[in-house]
Amino acid sequence: MVSSTNKPHALLVTYPLQGHIIPSVHLAMKLASKGVVVTFVNTEAVHRQTSTANGSGSDPFAAARSEGLDVRYELVSDGLPVDFDRSLNHDEFMGSLLRNMSAQVEPLARRLLHAEPPISCLIADTFFVWPSALAKRLGILYVSFWTEPALVFTLYYHLDLLIKNGHFASSVGPSRKDKITYIPGVDAIEPSDLMSYLQETDATSVCHQIIFRAFEDAKGADCVLCNTVQELERGTISALQQRKPFYAVGPIFPAGFARSAVATSLWAESDCSQWLGSRPAGSVLYVSFGSYAHVSKGELEEVACGVRDSGASFVWVLRPDIVSSDEPDPLPAGFAEDTRGRGVVVPWCCQVEVLSHEATGGFLTHCGWNSILESVWSGVPLLCFPLLTDQFTNRKLVVKDWRVGIDLGGTGTGVRRGDVKEKIGRLMTGEEGRRMREGVKELRRVLESATSAGGSSVNNFDTFVADLMKHNSTRQAN
Repeated sequence: MVSSTNKPHALLVTYPLQGHIIPSVHLAMKLASKGVVVTFVNTEAVHRQTSTANGSGSDPFAAARSEGLDVRYELVSDGLPVDFDRSLNHDEFMGSLLRNMSAQVEPLARRLLHAEPPISCLIADTFFVWPSALAKRLGILYVSFWTEPALVFTLYYHLDLLIKNGHFASSVGPSRKDKITYIPGVDAIEPSDLMSYLQETDATSVCHQIIFRAFEDAKGADCVLCNTVQELERGTISALQQRKPFYAVGPIFPAGFARSAVATSLWAESDCSQWLGSRPAGSVLYVSFGSYAHVSKGELEEVACGVRDSGASFVWVLRPDIVSSDEPDPLPAGFAEDTRGRGVVVPWCCQVEVLSHEATGGFLTHCGWNSILESVWSGVPLLCFPLLTDQFTNRKLVVKDWRVGIDLGGTGTGVRRGDVKEKIGRLMTGEEGRRMREGVKELRRVLESATSAGGSSVNNFDTFVADLMKHNSTRQAN
C-alpha cells in the first residue's frame, strides 16, 4: 500500500473549452482510481457556467472524494472578467489564454509544492504555451495531455516540415496543393485534410501564435498522454514514440459510458430519452455541431432545410450561440411547424445517452474527436460537416481511412439542402449506410478490446501510472 505521503500528486490543468474539459475530468478520475492524487484546475468562468447549468455546487469532485478518490479542485482566472462573452469574442479569449494563464497557474503550483503530498508532476493540455517551462522551474515532471488524434498531433509537431516543403505558410507564394508524403508515420495526406488553421494563408492570428508556441513547448514534455487507440493509429503512434514516450490511453470515457458522475456540461441538459423511446430502432438522426465552433446562418439554413426535406426523425442539439450570441433563433421560419411530430430541437443534451440509445441510427456531426469516439462506441455511422481546427483531419479518418462516414463537405464549401437530404437518405436507409453500420461495429470492437483487461489502452495507462510512481519514488529518494 502506498502511503499518502509517497503518492504521486498530479496538477492537472484543463484547457477551458468543453471538448477539452470532458476528457480531462475523466482522466483525473482514472488517475485517482489508480492511487494518484490529482488537483484539477478549472477556470472561474467555466466553473460558474458548469455550476449554473448543472447545480453542481462549489466542488464537482466532492462525491468522488466521498468514494475514496483523492481529486482536489482549484480555480484560477483566465485573465478576463467572468461575465465576458467568450463565444462572441473568440480572439480576445484565446489571446488572454495565451498571455495570462501561466501567471495564474504558477502561484497555485508553487503553493502545492508544499501540499501533502507535494505535487510531483504537471499534466496540462498541449495547447497551453507554458507548461514545459513552468515544470522546469518547479523541478517536476511535465506530461502533455493531447485530447485529439495522434494524426493531428504529429502534423502540428512537424510544422517545420510543412513550412519547409511549402505546404503551409509558404514564403514564396501560395501553399502547395499536392499530396503531403513526408510526415513520419503518416501515409500521403491531402492539404484539404489538414487542420483548418494549416489551410489558411494568414498564419499571424492569435490561434496560429498558440499553435506555434504550444508545439515548441510540447517538444519539452517528458511524455505525452493521448486520447486515442493504438490500433487505430499504429504507424503514426510508432513514429511519435521514436521522439518521446507517447501513451495512447483512449477512449477516455466516463465509467460505464454513462452520464458523467462529475458535472462537465457548460449548458443545462435536456432529457430526450422518452421521445427516443417512442421511435423505432435506428430511425433517428442525431444532429450536433459541438460546443464551440460557429456556423453561418446561411449554412445552418441549408442544413436545416435538408434535414426537413429528408423526412428523417431527428434530435437536434442547437446551442443558443451556434451562429452568434446575437442570433438566438437561427433556424429558418416554419422549421418547427414543418417538422412537428418527427423531430425535437434542444439547446443541449447528454450526448452519450442519445448516441447509445437504440433509436439513434446516424449522427450529423462537426467531427469533434470526442463526438467521433462516442459515436463509434455507440455503433452509429456519421455524416461529416467539419467547422474548425482538427475536425477536417478527423473527417479524413472517418471517411477515407475507416469508411464509417459520409462527407457532407464542410463550412465554407457551399453546403446545399439537396445534398444534405440525399446524404441523410444514404446514411439512414441506404445500402451504403448499412455497410457503414457494419464497419462501425468492427471499429467499436477495436475500442472495446483496447479498454478491456490486457488491451492496449489499459496496458498503456498502467505503464504510464507505473512510470509516474517510479519517478515519484526516485524524486523522493533524491
